Amino acid sequence: MLLTLTPDDARAHRLMAEQQRELRQLYHDTDERTEPFDPASLAGGVLLGWEEDGELLAIGGLKPLEVDDTQLRSAEIKRMYTQPGARGRKLGRAMLDGLIIWAREHGLEQVVLETGDLQMAAIGLYESAGFERIPNFGYYVGVENSWCYGLDLEA
Repeated sequence: MLLTLTPDDARAHRLMAEQQRELRQLYHDTDERTEPFDPASLAGGVLLGWEEDGELLAIGGLKPLEVDDTQLRSAEIKRMYTQPGARGRKLGRAMLDGLIIWAREHGLEQVVLETGDLQMAAIGLYESAGFERIPNFGYYVGVENSWCYGLDLEA
């Protein structure tokens, strides 16, 4: 079941840590692979999770980026992750769809994200949802193995 989580949900923090461990292994390094992230930065955005029998299996958040006249205009998808044992069940798609629906319902014009060049399943998911490559933004400018994507929600 898709649900809204609070940024201090311990289960979400555990999945975020698992995601970072998996990325460090994939990219053979010891550094966090993405922008340093504080779940409190989701204030004004949302953190969604997929829960079954009290266990959190997948997460994804929207971090506010651009606010115009107190209206949120764009957000970045952060920490999309599905536990390895729950993969292949389209939970990533459910999370992504939930974030896009939330963004549209809240009047956002664009959603952006960053993923790594070795994360082929994630790239396929984002491209199949209509995301298109955009120039690297913010923290990711100049990071060669970072691929950034955007989705225009007004189209």
